[in-house]
Amino acid sequence: FSSAFMRGSAVRALCLLIVAVAPAVYAESFKKGDEVPLYANKVGPFSNPSEQYEYYELPFCQPDEHERKKHGLGEVLAGDRMMKTLYSLPFNTNFEKQELCTYKLKKDEVEEFQEAIDKDYYFEFIYDDLPVWGFVGETGVDESNDTTYFLFTHYMFNIAYNGDQVVEINWEFDPEERLDITDVKETKATFYYSARWTPTDVEYDDRLKKYEEKVLPAHLEIHWFSIFNSFVTVLLLTGFLATILMRVLKNDFTRYARGDEEEAEGSEETGWKLVHGDVFRFPSHPTLFCAVIGNGSQLFVLSLGMLSLSVLGVFYPANRGGLFVAALLLFAFTSGVSGYASNSLFKKFGGENWVWCTIFTWLFYLAPFFAVSAFLNFVAVAYKSSTALPFGTVVVLMLIICLVSFPLTVIGGITGRNYASAFEAPCRTTKVPREIPPLPWYRQGAGQVVMAGFLPFSAIYIELYYVFAAVWGHKYYTLYGILFLVFSILIIVTSFITIALTYFQLAIEDHRWWWRSVFCGGSTGLFVLGYCIFYYNARSQMSGFMQGAFFFGYMGIVCFGFALMLGTVGFFSSLAFVKYIYRSVKCD
Repeated sequence: FSSAFMRGSAVRALCLLIVAVAPAVYAESFKKGDEVPLYANKVGPFSNPSEQYEYYELPFCQPDEHERKKHGLGEVLAGDRMMKTLYSLPFNTNFEKQELCTYKLKKDEVEEFQEAIDKDYYFEFIYDDLPVWGFVGETGVDESNDTTYFLFTHYMFNIAYNGDQVVEINWEFDPEERLDITDVKETKATFYYSARWTPTDVEYDDRLKKYEEKVLPAHLEIHWFSIFNSFVTVLLLTGFLATILMRVLKNDFTRYARGDEEEAEGSEETGWKLVHGDVFRFPSHPTLFCAVIGNGSQLFVLSLGMLSLSVLGVFYPANRGGLFVAALLLFAFTSGVSGYASNSLFKKFGGENWVWCTIFTWLFYLAPFFAVSAFLNFVAVAYKSSTALPFGTVVVLMLIICLVSFPLTVIGGITGRNYASAFEAPCRTTKVPREIPPLPWYRQGAGQVVMAGFLPFSAIYIELYYVFAAVWGHKYYTLYGILFLVFSILIIVTSFITIALTYFQLAIEDHRWWWRSVFCGGSTGLFVLGYCIFYYNARSQMSGFMQGAFFFGYMGIVCFGFALMLGTVGFFSSLAFVKYIYRSVKCD
């Protein structure tokens, strides 16, 4: 009954999460001449996706009263701040060069526009829940090779409709209507706009496909070939490593079996069997170790949940901020996993202060994340950016964390402590630790950690580029099936490489494998952090303190979580392997 109840609860929780993340989308119908509002969402440097401002932070002509669109939690977290504009685009109504407004640009306003054009500012409008992008202006070069600045003053909207529904909208500017603002002086500016409506056969349900990542067949083929090549390479290396490991283990089992028969003749044990009295000695700093494993377990479940929702098609271009809401809710609902994993392991270690273990586990990842997020929010406030979270949103987030995440962590901790079984070690642990022989530098911790992270990183580095281009660019990522495949390969390779390095460590009579397995498994996070530095400097055009702070702040937290998750995978894989090999031989 209990297992059926748990399965039913999990299904209900998943359905609730999908309903919360994927808002209902209703196809709105219009008649000819019906008013369809155009909202201005944001403006900012095209190369700095995190540096967003409200549209009317630039001195465009604006309504007397600011009418804002109601935002969901996800839209606020994504930095959306939609406001109604002066543009009037009635449904299926064509017109040419209609005047929007005329006003004088002061000197400081001209300088603002110059700076915006210099930084390649773009803007985003929303029309019937469809985004449309354009640029503020452009630069040129005159006969004296000096930079000139031109402000676009005639916006032309090309809108496609099917029956009584809006299907597509595009923006372009009139090259004949550009205002020269090269000279910093008061200038009269007149803005115009046009609307051209054309019928289309595209169905309303397919109107979002144009916003998905446009991958040409040749590029998609190259993408798949790169993934397949990486997969085959990693598979061959992993298979080669596994074959060698199995043969070595088989020889070890045979040799140790003979050693048991010849024990009376005074033969000495060698290799990993020699440390059977120390291999199950619990690690130092058990509370910290349990917090790492607890948070890693939670992040692993969180990643699986996010990938599952992605494959189910929950995240799509019109679901603005759905990814942030899903991550927030999944993190809160999976907090019980971290409490259970950390406290069950803490009890196996013989720990008594389970309350501190629970609190420390809850804060171990959440506290750095909160500190970084608070700092970045202060930076956004200082820059007057729309990515700064309002006070009400911060209160909502704190309530979710304190009233959902923390109680679930405590419940998980109590459950883990009450239902955890005793640690079953195949061998007894001696009272005095065995002395570890001197090791060459390449067999010590730092060398193993570097070697451990290289192979798993080589399995994912191709896909990292596409993910980074979507997260820190202006593309929509839709190849979730490939991402799920790459994630599966990453977990398998991390498991295999950590097991192999654990064996090599025990074979040279070094029994300190507990923390080493975590570091080896989590070392891929260091490689990802290195790739972040490479991407920022060589693959992107991001610049400035705010964008750099957002990029390295959030990616640092992501890499930290990556290390915790893969470190946990490495630990559990090594634990199962160590128990297996010592259960297969006779230990005193």
